[in-house]
Amino acid sequence: MGIGEVAALIAAIAFLVLVVFLCFFLIRLSKTVKDVSESVNSLTNDANHISKECEQIMVISNTLLNNVNSKLDQVDPVFQAAADLGESVSDLNEATRNATEKVKSKSGLLAKTSALTFAGKMLGRLFSKRDKNSEETNQGVDWL
Repeated sequence: MGIGEVAALIAAIAFLVLVVFLCFFLIRLSKTVKDVSESVNSLTNDANHISKECEQIMVISNTLLNNVNSKLDQVDPVFQAAADLGESVSDLNEATRNATEKVKSKSGLLAKTSALTFAGKMLGRLFSKRDKNSEETNQGVDWL
């Protein structure tokens, strides 16, 4: 065996080792690609299932939202009436304050007027009793 034959034998053995490693690599790559393909199929099926469930949730959510909106439309007049009532109470409160302020400003005059009225009534009663007593006395004199 010459040097050329030994070199060819070494090259053949190296090529054989390379081919064996390439075969193992390709077999593992094939298994990996198969696993990835199965995972992608599984993810696609799960995504389809989730998509269908999301559609159902959206339909239910839309129905619920429409129901809530219709209930709010029914309740809106109640809130409007409450707002109107609050405004009316506020107006009444303001009017009461204004009237109270007017009474307070006129309370001195009102107290004086009330005192004079009371005094006038008392004097009127006193004079009416005197007049009755004098009439009774005068009638007694006419009688004699």
